[in-house]
Amino acid sequence: MAANVIWEPQEKQAQFLKRREYECLYGGAAGGGKSEASVMLPMYWVHIPHFRALILRKTYPQLTELIDKSRMYYPRLFPEAKYNSTMHRWMFPSGATVAFGSMHNASDVESYRGRQFDLIIFDELTHFTWAEYSFMFSRNRPSGPGTFVGIRATTNPGGIGHGWVKERFITCAPPMTPVREEFSIRTPEGREEKRTRSRIFIPATVFDNNKLLENDRDYLANLSMLPSAQKNAQLYGSWDSFDGQVFSEWVNDPNHYEDRVYTHVIAPFRIPKSWRIWRGFDFGYARPYSVGWYAADEDGRLFRIAELYGTNGVPNEGTRESPDRIAANIALIERENEYLRGREITGVADPSIFDESRGESVAVMMARHPNYIYFHPGDNTRLPGKMQYHYRFKFREDGRPMLQVFSTCRHFIRTIPALTYDTKMVEDINSAQEDHIYDECRYVLMENPISPAKQSEMHMNLDDPLDLMDRKARFYRV
Repeated sequence: MAANVIWEPQEKQAQFLKRREYECLYGGAAGGGKSEASVMLPMYWVHIPHFRALILRKTYPQLTELIDKSRMYYPRLFPEAKYNSTMHRWMFPSGATVAFGSMHNASDVESYRGRQFDLIIFDELTHFTWAEYSFMFSRNRPSGPGTFVGIRATTNPGGIGHGWVKERFITCAPPMTPVREEFSIRTPEGREEKRTRSRIFIPATVFDNNKLLENDRDYLANLSMLPSAQKNAQLYGSWDSFDGQVFSEWVNDPNHYEDRVYTHVIAPFRIPKSWRIWRGFDFGYARPYSVGWYAADEDGRLFRIAELYGTNGVPNEGTRESPDRIAANIALIERENEYLRGREITGVADPSIFDESRGESVAVMMARHPNYIYFHPGDNTRLPGKMQYHYRFKFREDGRPMLQVFSTCRHFIRTIPALTYDTKMVEDINSAQEDHIYDECRYVLMENPISPAKQSEMHMNLDDPLDLMDRKARFYRV
């Protein structure tokens, strides 16, 4: 690097900086140079007087590293630039600004209402909810001509937003592949206009950061010493295992869909008539409702064979259907689904649907003519219910777990592996996520409790606290 060059992007950083899709996610592993790329991106436009940029972290203390990097680079690039530590904002000689902000609580989004920014950058995007991220679309508009208007983000796997970030950027298309969505807008004159927005994922790992590896090649050893799930995420950028993941036992291996060993996802198969069928239900209106159907074999193994998930397509938003409408949807599926047609089905649901303190209960509305969908109250004990997941997800000595899921149950496959722990109730899941399928399945598991069993040596996880428990422990339902 020439002596007068203050900062030069590495190859992956340069790819991130030059993309012009509306949304761009960069990183996906530790050590990819995400922070520097975030701080330097606004420098493309700070010569424009009306340019406004905002760099966000979940909490203000987390901004320290980014602010320190800005103090290292910005004055050297623009000696007359001034940082206001009270407002957490840089003012450049042209009049352009780069501000630092946070969204610690859901109400913090209101502090940005009425403000506008040409460029909005989220650092560690998976720490944010979809509602927080999508709200900032409305704050992202040009302050004047000549600027770039868009959303940028960096992240590692894990965190409360892992599920929606993975679905929006990772699984929707291969890396470096733009995804385009078309939207229809009706004007006040009655005309319909089409508008397109695009997004892209630019992956980067520590192996893309030559400067870091030149300075400290042993950093690779640091990442390699992490527990398995963290190592896979931080070193290799895996979105299937990550720090804080509740169900790190989860395996989705298409190579074993047919033989059903060492995978929790399997190919559908015909259900014997002798097997009992369960229906789990978690009611939702503004949030999604969830219905899951389960078959229990002679050994007590459960199979999730069908599902109905009431979402409008937006992460964690429901369809706002009435209880009788939901019951009609359930009745239709049970008449037409080949695994359910003509079967006797036992329904179990969240006890709250039986509440009559404010009028007719949800359960009564679903049970009446013409749908006749019946439930009984489920056991809503949270931590024993969570442990039932762990017990059933463990692979037995024959390579099979006690809970498996048909590959057609895509919402279970999408949401359950993405669940993370609550930061306050550290043994429980974070209920701000899409936990509706988790709850609905939990009621069925508590109707069929099992004791912990020895895990297969092939899949032994030495970091799993469950392996430290007494092998003779038993779970009793009271």
